[in-house]
Amino acid sequence: LQDQFDNLEKHTQWGIDVLEKYIKFVKERTEIELSYAKQLRNLSKKYQPKKNSKEEEEYRYTSTRAFLATLNEMNDYAGQHEVISENMTSLITGELTRYVQELKQERKSHFHDGRKAQQHIETCWKQLEASKRRFERDCKEADRAQQYFEKMDADINVTKADVEKARQQAQLRHQMAEDSKAEYSSTLQKFNSEQHDHYYTHIPNIFQKIQEMEERRIVRIGESMKTFADVDRQVIPIIGKCLDEITTAAESIDHKNDSQLVIEAFKSGFEPPGDIDFEDFTQPMKRTVSESSLSNSRADGKSEPKFGGKSKGKLWPFIKKNKGAGPEDFSNLPPEQRRKKLQQKVDELNKDIQKEMDQRDALTKMKDVYIKNPQMGDAASVDQRLAELGQNIEKLRLEVQKFEGWLAEVEGRLPTRTEQARRQSGLYESQNTSAVNSCAQDRESPDGSYTEEQSQETEMKVPATDFDDEFDDEEPLPTIGTCKALYTFEGQNEGTISVAEGELLYVIEEDKGDGWTRIRRNEDEEGYVPTSYVEVYLDKNAKGA
Repeated sequence: LQDQFDNLEKHTQWGIDVLEKYIKFVKERTEIELSYAKQLRNLSKKYQPKKNSKEEEEYRYTSTRAFLATLNEMNDYAGQHEVISENMTSLITGELTRYVQELKQERKSHFHDGRKAQQHIETCWKQLEASKRRFERDCKEADRAQQYFEKMDADINVTKADVEKARQQAQLRHQMAEDSKAEYSSTLQKFNSEQHDHYYTHIPNIFQKIQEMEERRIVRIGESMKTFADVDRQVIPIIGKCLDEITTAAESIDHKNDSQLVIEAFKSGFEPPGDIDFEDFTQPMKRTVSESSLSNSRADGKSEPKFGGKSKGKLWPFIKKNKGAGPEDFSNLPPEQRRKKLQQKVDELNKDIQKEMDQRDALTKMKDVYIKNPQMGDAASVDQRLAELGQNIEKLRLEVQKFEGWLAEVEGRLPTRTEQARRQSGLYESQNTSAVNSCAQDRESPDGSYTEEQSQETEMKVPATDFDDEFDDEEPLPTIGTCKALYTFEGQNEGTISVAEGELLYVIEEDKGDGWTRIRRNEDEEGYVPTSYVEVYLDKNAKGA
């Protein structure tokens, strides 16, 4: 390749370009790994439950805990991609960048030596050509001088002095030719030696160095490619462990346990409604008048129909949730939910008490230190704060006693069926078949109205609650029609409203199959009445509206 110096220079430059292209490729790969890791971390953070939020409570289920474990493992998974980026940057990009700089300097040095050798042999060649031309010129001038001398010597008209002069000139030219010949011979011998050294020593040595440089570059890029694979391979066990942890978390999901948690979280403590007794209206019925009926004050003698079982059975299902702040004792909640809320409140208060006591203990110790070492502070300065803490602790203890009393009341009720539970279920322990029959016979008054006995009416009464407050924060429902009361109804139960026979009222909610219609008298008075007690006149397009 001694005559391919230029091509070798182009090829070695191409080799450096390939190395720089590979460095750029690895650098972009590291940027992709970093970006991917960042996106994975952001994704994991995005779906992490927020502290002190409802989402955090949801993570008691095995399925959501498994999801949380997946998020945590994805965070570790992202960390391994960051490791890949860091290792590739340090072991490949950084090392190859330094190597490329060294390679460029080495290549520059080798090709500088090659150009220098090339210039030297070219200089020797020029010297040889100049010596050769000078020898040729001197030989021609010596021939011309010899021919001129011979011509002058043959001419009889030329003087002896001119002949001698021509002879001396010819001798001088011959001597110059001999000198040029000797110089040319010496220069030629020197050039041949230089040329031999150039093509058999200098250039091969330079090319050998260039070849070794190029081979080192090829080996280096191969090693970098191997490192490229090894960096990925090193994190595979850890990534596999992350995936194994995700699999383990998925296998830990217990559907039965989650279902039980849902039951524990939402069970109300109410018992299901009992069977509705058959009321046979084809049999003759005894006509009695309830002492508590509104019909006592009416001339026609009509009384309020008995509506014990149905109203009691339908009492709790339509109690509305209060959108505002509920009662302090959580009496608006079902028993089981109320118990949980009260227990939670007691635990919170106990924590607050412990916190206040810790502060009091710390201040007491500080006061003791001040008493023993007055120079450190005034012991009287903490008395006011200690008094405040004592008052706070006493208030919190009173609160705990109050809530524990409510909690004991709820826990005492839950194991047995209380009167309230029986009223909510629509069943009475004293009821039997004969009682049902006698009840059915006592329902009709002489004029066809309905009444109920004082004892039953007393039994069905429910302690008054702030039911009206349940709707304070709700937007009033639009009227969808009007109705006329067919009978007098005394709404003594929670959520009901009293109406008089013949009274006209507004309908705001139709019977949804439970035997109750929601009506309104004015802006402040609304509630439920038995559907059978009113005649409803719905507005046209009311449902569509």
